[in-house]
Amino acid sequence: MSDLIAGIDEAGRGPLAGPVVVAAVILDPTRPIAGLGDSKVLKTRQRDALAPLIKAQALAWSVIVVDAEEIDRINIFQATMAGMTRAALALGIAPTEVLIDGNQVPRDLRLPARAIVKGDASEACISAASILAKTTRDALMCAFDLQFPGYGFAQHFGYPTPDHLHCLRELGPCPIHRRSFAPVRELLQGSLL
Repeated sequence: MSDLIAGIDEAGRGPLAGPVVVAAVILDPTRPIAGLGDSKVLKTRQRDALAPLIKAQALAWSVIVVDAEEIDRINIFQATMAGMTRAALALGIAPTEVLIDGNQVPRDLRLPARAIVKGDASEACISAASILAKTTRDALMCAFDLQFPGYGFAQHFGYPTPDHLHCLRELGPCPIHRRSFAPVRELLQGSLL
């Protein structure tokens, strides 16, 4: 069998609310998927069409959700690294190499791995992982929008937009807000945003 290359990417490092979602994908070289690219560049409908194709045609895939509580406990960088390790280990097949979007490889990842800056635009397996991470996180934030109405999570997905900051000031933080992130922490401490 040829090399089994896993791509790993995350979605949701920057938001003030919700989880960081990490995906890992080993694509089948005999079943290429047209249209893969950086999930941030693709339109929503393109991502939504590609995600089930990736799941159906990949040799293996996994999605890991790291919640706001864990992010607050160990910080966003450590939470992302932990999610990457968990995603790689959750694959049904052990990859021969792991390609990670960015410039860091998790220290506890006991697999051959390398980080590739902007890998989601250059490596198909990372692009596929980026699409699974983004579509999963977007769906979770839309569900949170129903669970915690008034914040607009289905519009801004937890990112610090002016609307989100306004809602945060008006309503205060909800259970999925990251209390370690400055705007939320300052609000809880009684500071103005």
